[in-house]
Amino acid sequence: MAEFVMKDLVAKAGLAESIYVESAATSTEEIGNPVYPPARRKLAEHGLQCKGKTARQMTRADYDRFDLIVCMDDYNVVNARRIVGPDSEGKISKLLDYTRRPGNVADPWYTGNFDATWRDVCEGCQGLLSQLSDRETA
Repeated sequence: MAEFVMKDLVAKAGLAESIYVESAATSTEEIGNPVYPPARRKLAEHGLQCKGKTARQMTRADYDRFDLIVCMDDYNVVNARRIVGPDSEGKISKLLDYTRRPGNVADPWYTGNFDATWRDVCEGCQGLLSQLSDRETA
């Protein structure tokens, strides 16, 4: 969900040429699968489409490809560090670190509460975009 929320915010801010957004899994359970149907429905409720997206595994090369690796929760951070090795450039963070309430994004896989996840993702993406926008103008 965060990939598509962030892409939408970036496009609306006119920054699609300078900010590239892509998601990848830190685990292997969903590799090759499309976006989870309830998540797809939540995105569609807000006019966002994710057609054609399938889960891919994060790789060590992603650390060099991307300026930031933004995780949803502590579990993702541990897995990301396992995949990429030492975070010597300080690229790994959690999405809610960009808000006034750092922590983990609510995981709807376990709770079924996609509304809470939507709120967390939107707040985190808006905070992240704000920081990225500040970088672009600096």
